Amino acid sequence: MRRVVITGLGAVSPIGNDVETVWKSIENGACGIGLITHFDTSDYKVKLAAEVKDLDMEAYFSKRDLKFNDRFTQFARIAAKQAMNDAGWESKPEDAARFGCMIGSGIGGIESIETASHTLAQKGASRVSPFFIPMALANLAAGQVAIDWGLEGATSCVVTACAAGSNAIGEAFHRIRENHEDIMLAGGSEAAITPLAMAGFQSMRALHTGADPNRASIPFDQARSGFVMGEGAGILVLEEYEHARKRHARIYGEIVGYGSSCDAHHITAPLEDGSGGARAMTCALRDAGISPEDIDYINAHGTSTNLNDKTETKAVKEAFQDHAYQLAMSSTKGNTGHLLGASGAIEAIISIKALQEGFIPPTIHYEQADPECDLDIVANKGRHQDIHYAMSNSLGFGGHNASLIFKKWED
Repeated sequence: MRRVVITGLGAVSPIGNDVETVWKSIENGACGIGLITHFDTSDYKVKLAAEVKDLDMEAYFSKRDLKFNDRFTQFARIAAKQAMNDAGWESKPEDAARFGCMIGSGIGGIESIETASHTLAQKGASRVSPFFIPMALANLAAGQVAIDWGLEGATSCVVTACAAGSNAIGEAFHRIRENHEDIMLAGGSEAAITPLAMAGFQSMRALHTGADPNRASIPFDQARSGFVMGEGAGILVLEEYEHARKRHARIYGEIVGYGSSCDAHHITAPLEDGSGGARAMTCALRDAGISPEDIDYINAHGTSTNLNDKTETKAVKEAFQDHAYQLAMSSTKGNTGHLLGASGAIEAIISIKALQEGFIPPTIHYEQADPECDLDIVANKGRHQDIHYAMSNSLGFGGHNASLIFKKWED
């Protein structure tokens, strides 16, 4: 089968607006969680989120682009530009028909929906912007990125809640491996720190309601009490190996496995025995042609909700058996919060950097051990270790499970 490598990376996140800053934040255990500034939270129990900070939008966009692109599309376009430039492109590729784009999102243009709804209620139907629909559509991040770069290959959007970014990367990987395209931009984008989205998640009792950023997103900790909303985008350039070699591209790593499954159980809750998540991991291992013992590190979904963290622990135990206690598994959502459809993409980038740098990210702010989450979660302090295979897991509402496997690049 055709091999697929990673030749470009781009990121906008609560812990940095480029990949190197994100990685330094992970190495230093930085936390991007703070008080919500996007809107007035006086009537909300939830006060904390992981917002993108100090992002100079005008360095990337004209005022017209800023006005007529939803925030999640802006994030995707910025991360895509970083990834393309990182991979060596400044303009439309010559082989554009063999270059596609797949960018997932859990919710899409929720901010635009809220704005248009307010306009409708206050000013009437005739005042709703003609740009409202394209700003709100979840596929417009992928569509706009394809327009930016003139990409004429398959362009699509995966909408599988919190698994969207990982599913997008996995599906793009398979398209290249199966010779449909030679190159794909792939990842996820989300911007759901808005009044309506936060109210909805708050009503579900999914979000942490405390005031201490250092005890808000605490995956696998006994005291965990809900996730912290994040925002941002992660984009990868996936490229067929021979194509990358011919143009002398810098290679970050190789993507070798992808597995997906569905719990078919509940609209929000995962199967408590972890069997659905385990099936995605096992499928990814089989897709990669490796054994469970080959995996050195798992970047866990690790949302800091009671049900997810213990269920994911069970899933890893089922998929890896005795090796579950030998591998390292951390969650970086203590750093970034939960970026919903973009989380898998940012965590894929972190996993690739972990392989490249030989450093396992820590699960920060961990204090109270949970006997139901008893794997090696690399508590508080990262670990320098030579790792060869890393898995990244994403589990989404609706029972969507996705696992990606990356391999360290060695010429």
